[in-house]
Amino acid sequence: MSKEVWGYHEHPKRREPEWVVHPQTSAVREGLARSGFGETSEALYLNSGFTYTDSQEAADAFTDQTDHFLYSRFHNPTVAMFEKRLAAIEGAEHCVATASGMAAMFASLACILEAGDHIVASAAMFSSCHVVITEILPKWGVTYELVKANDKAGWEKALSKKVKAVFIETPSNPLLEIVDIRFVSDLAHKVGATVIVDNVMASPVLQKPLELGADVVMYSATKHIDGQGRVLAGAILGSFSYIYEKLIPFVRHTGPTLSAFNAWVLVKSLETMELRVSRMSESAQAIAEFLEGHPKIKSVRYPGLPSHPDFELAKKQMSAGGTTIGIEFAGSQREAFTFMDALCVIDISNNLGDSKSLITHPASTTQRRLSPEDQLKMGITPSVLRLSVGLEHVGDLIKDLDQALSN
Repeated sequence: MSKEVWGYHEHPKRREPEWVVHPQTSAVREGLARSGFGETSEALYLNSGFTYTDSQEAADAFTDQTDHFLYSRFHNPTVAMFEKRLAAIEGAEHCVATASGMAAMFASLACILEAGDHIVASAAMFSSCHVVITEILPKWGVTYELVKANDKAGWEKALSKKVKAVFIETPSNPLLEIVDIRFVSDLAHKVGATVIVDNVMASPVLQKPLELGADVVMYSATKHIDGQGRVLAGAILGSFSYIYEKLIPFVRHTGPTLSAFNAWVLVKSLETMELRVSRMSESAQAIAEFLEGHPKIKSVRYPGLPSHPDFELAKKQMSAGGTTIGIEFAGSQREAFTFMDALCVIDISNNLGDSKSLITHPASTTQRRLSPEDQLKMGITPSVLRLSVGLEHVGDLIKDLDQALSN
């Protein structure tokens, strides 16, 4: 049997389309590589290593003189399909997939930072990101400064001196604070800083940080990208120089590698991501409007509501309000727990961006690692809840919330 039968190759296109390809088409078609069998669905390559026709081909592969897969810790055909597809959707030059969102977050920073460097970050962020920036990196001689999301004077002051990296989470988790990506990126570039945006809450569907001036975008692909509660994964996207000169050497030697199986799941997830996120965002908008007028709800934080302090900015850089709602209950933590326990359709879980609607109490779960002082700085009180809206019928979700609020 000839070697060509087993060959791995990009899916041949009959001709290049004359129209601009929509991201949804990229989500189904980009990165598709078929073996000699011509399978319709993407193949799953679970192997750890690869063979070479002769010794010289192996030597040439390790010096990048030939394009050949070396070892699945470095790269893998199935993982490559996911990376190429996500890069096309994002509009990025390149993508590197990782084993989790936090692996992506840490690698995106660690690959460019060294002792003596200074990082500026948005003050409101996921607790594990906060720990990396305020506890882990300082152990290695990296200093940091945190700035409130919409504090323009604060950003101007923080970015008036030498800064190596800027890390932005927008919208923030869990209270959906909005950072002006264009404004911060312009300031950061004047002092030579690399701007990294955690785009998890918006997803690639609703916000394009690279188009707004950011240099790098990162994801927990566990959330909307898979969005069905199946696998852990992360992704980092950026320019050729950042990915190949900084990130890939770091990732190859430290090993936060995405498994081929998880990549295969994610390749299929990307095909439905836009449909899922769009539907979930529509439902979240309706639910946020319902909750805002309820007497047992003190406040609702959702970028799609005019009451959000950065509503106009959110409209400017996001195509919809997103799938997650921040809720401050008009009562104690005990009353908030009673409400959560009375829900029938919505599950209590610390995940988000899932096809199933999920609710959590950040102060005692996802943000528990933060000190009470840091929680309060982020507006996270014992009465704050985070609702991730899924794909259930919006009428059923509103009925579930209504009956739970009646208890």
